Amino acid sequence: MNKTIQNVNRRDFLKTGTKAAAATLFMGTGGSILLGACNTVQKTVSIPTVTLNNGVAMPMLGYGTSTLNENNCNQCIVDAISVGYRLLDTATIYGNEDFVGNGIKRSGIQRDQLFITSKLWVDDSGFESSRKAFQRSLDRLGTDYLDLYLIHRPRGDVRGSWKAMEELYSEGKIRAIGVSNFEPHQLDDLLTYASIKPAINQIENHVFFQQHEAHAHLKESGIQMQGWSPFAAGRNNIFNNETLAGIAEKHNRSIAQVCLRWHYQRGIIAIPRTSQKAHMIQNINIWDFELDPTDMQTIATLDLNTTQFPEWD
Repeated sequence: MNKTIQNVNRRDFLKTGTKAAAATLFMGTGGSILLGACNTVQKTVSIPTVTLNNGVAMPMLGYGTSTLNENNCNQCIVDAISVGYRLLDTATIYGNEDFVGNGIKRSGIQRDQLFITSKLWVDDSGFESSRKAFQRSLDRLGTDYLDLYLIHRPRGDVRGSWKAMEELYSEGKIRAIGVSNFEPHQLDDLLTYASIKPAINQIENHVFFQQHEAHAHLKESGIQMQGWSPFAAGRNNIFNNETLAGIAEKHNRSIAQVCLRWHYQRGIIAIPRTSQKAHMIQNINIWDFELDPTDMQTIATLDLNTTQFPEWD
C-alpha cells in the first residue's frame, strides 16, 4: 500500500503524484475525468439515483452551497456541473440563490438535466408567505420550477407552509416536497394533517452523528433521508481521524471518499460542499469501490450520537 495516500489531509492527497492517487481522483465507474494543463473536463461521472416516494428520481450525491457567496458561488456551480454534479442544493437563508442561478446559466446545461433544491426559511412560514417566498426563489434561480422544495426548520406556521407547498406541487411548480431538520415526533405531527407525504427529510448526518433512530423512522415512514454536512464541516478533526485514515489507506482512497461512500451504502443522499474543483472531482468518484462489513462496523464506533453544530440546534 502506498503510504502517500494516507489521509492526513485532503490537500496532501490531491498533490500526490503517484499513479494510484491519480486513478483515485480522476477515474470512476460511469466515465473518466482527465484534467490537463487547460483544466478541461473530457467526460463527466454518472451518479446513481434513488426513486422518491412519488416516483421522482433524485441523485444520491449532490453539491451543497451553504456559505458560498458572490465571490465564489458562480464559478463553483459552473465547476460542479462540469465534473458531473446534477443535484444542486441551496436555500433562501443562504443568500446565494441568484448566484446559483447565474452559475447554472453560465454552465450552459439544459434545465431538465439538473435537480435543483431550495428551502423555505422560518420568517416566510405560513400559507401566503410561503407561496410568495417560493416565487422569489424561482425568480432568483431563473427557473420556472423546482425539483425539490423543503421547509428548512420545524418552526413557525408549518401547517400553513405545508398546505402552500402541497398546492404548488399540485400545480406542477415543484416535482417533490419535503422537510429539513425535523425530528421523528415533528415529522409524525406533520403526517397527521399532510395530504401529500414528504419525499425527503434533510438532516445533519456524518460519522460523528449517524442518526440511526431517525434513519430507521424515515425508512418505516417511506421518506428518503438526506444528510447535510457529510464531513461535519471538518469538526472533530475528521480529516485526521486515525480510524477513517486506516480505512482510506486500505482502499487507496481519501477520508472524504470513505465518508461519502459510507453515506451511499447506508442509502443516504449526501450534499458535500467545497469551493475547490479538485475536491469536487475527488468527492464525486466513489462508485468503483465498496466498504466491506468490517469497515461499516468500524465506522459505527465513531458515532457520538449528538449534533456537532450546537449553535444551529
